[in-house]
Amino acid sequence: MVISIGNLTTGGTGKTPAVIAFAEEAKRRGFLPCILTRGYRGKAKGPCLVSRGSGALMRADEVGDEASLMAEKTRGVPIIKGADRYKAGMFALNQLQPIGPGVFLFILDDGFQHWKLCRDLDILLIDSTNPFGNERLLPSGILREPVKEMERADIIVLTKTRKDADADRTENLTREIRKYNVHAPIYSGRHRPAGLKPVSGRDMPLNTLKAKPVFAFCGIGNPASFRAALAEIGADVRGFRAFRDHHPYHSRDVSGIISEAQRCNADWIVTTEKDIMRLKDFDLPGSVAALGIEFEVEEAFYDRIFREG
Repeated sequence: MVISIGNLTTGGTGKTPAVIAFAEEAKRRGFLPCILTRGYRGKAKGPCLVSRGSGALMRADEVGDEASLMAEKTRGVPIIKGADRYKAGMFALNQLQPIGPGVFLFILDDGFQHWKLCRDLDILLIDSTNPFGNERLLPSGILREPVKEMERADIIVLTKTRKDADADRTENLTREIRKYNVHAPIYSGRHRPAGLKPVSGRDMPLNTLKAKPVFAFCGIGNPASFRAALAEIGADVRGFRAFRDHHPYHSRDVSGIISEAQRCNADWIVTTEKDIMRLKDFDLPGSVAALGIEFEVEEAFYDRIFREG
C-alpha cells in the first residue's frame, strides 16, 4: 500500500508532524510503515537509509532537516531518502525485512507532485491560516501548481485549525475547496505545542516558558504559526527573527541570534524542532530550546484511510 501526504504550497502546512503522526497511527493499527522522503536539501545522492527505525543513521546536512527530524521522532519506522521515490521504494524492499506480521505501508512524504509513483490514496494538507498565499505560482507566490489541481486529492486536511477559530473562515475555505474538488472528504487537524527540549538536558514542561522573556527564531514555511504556538503556551516573546524555510545556518547567524536575545534580556532562546536539526554542529548556549509540535486530527480521518486504503 502507498499513501501520499503532500501540499499545494512550498511549505507551512505542518507536513512533517503530520507524517510522523500518520506513521505512528499506522503502526498502532498493525501496519508496517516505511517513510519515503525526498530529503530536501540533503547532500546525499541516490536512495539511502536514513533510519531503520531506531534513530538517524545519517546527518541532517546529508538527508535534510525533515528526514532527520522524522528519524529522531519515530521508532519502528524505517525512513528512506531519495528524490525518485520509486527507486527509494525498491531500495526499501531490497534493504529492509518486515519486522513481524502486517501489511507493508509506504508513506510518500511530500508526494502530491511526485507522479512517477502510483499511490492508493493522495492526502492533501492545506494550511487553514494561509491556504494559498497570494494565489500565485512560484516564484512570485507560494503555490507549486494551480489551486485547481487539488481536484486530484482523495482526502483533504485543513491543518492548524483552532477550536476558537472563526467558523466563517473555515466555511469560506471549504467553499473555495469545493469549487475544485467535490468528492474528497475534508477533515480538520491541529498542531499543538507538545514539550520543550533544551539543548543542554532533558525535556521540560511547556509551562517552563509561561510569562518568561523569550527570543524566538525559525526557518520554516509559516513563521507566524510558530509565533502563535509560543503565544498559546504563554511565552513573553520579546524578539522574533524569521529566516527562509530550510535556511542553512552559519556561525554569523548563531552569533546574531545570541546577541539579539541578550539585547532583549531573554531567559530562553526558542526555535523549532526542524531548525534544531540544522544547528547540531554549533556550540549553543544552554538557554536554547526547541518547541515540540504534535499533529492531531479527527479519528474519522484515520478510519477513512485505513478502511479505503
